[in-house]
Amino acid sequence: MSLTGTAAHLVTLAEATENGGNHESLNPYLIGGGALFALLLLLWITTRFNRDR
Repeated sequence: MSLTGTAAHLVTLAEATENGGNHESLNPYLIGGGALFALLLLLWITTRFNRDR
């Protein structure tokens, strides 16, 4: 692949993501909240197993 072909491909890719680039059905707050919940759940599980008895 030539340098001009690569540059043209990158320009096309940049233009496609200029309008947000996110899928309409993805809600960033829902994804972030779900990830936060999952991490907090894993932290809670880890601390339960890591207690000194």
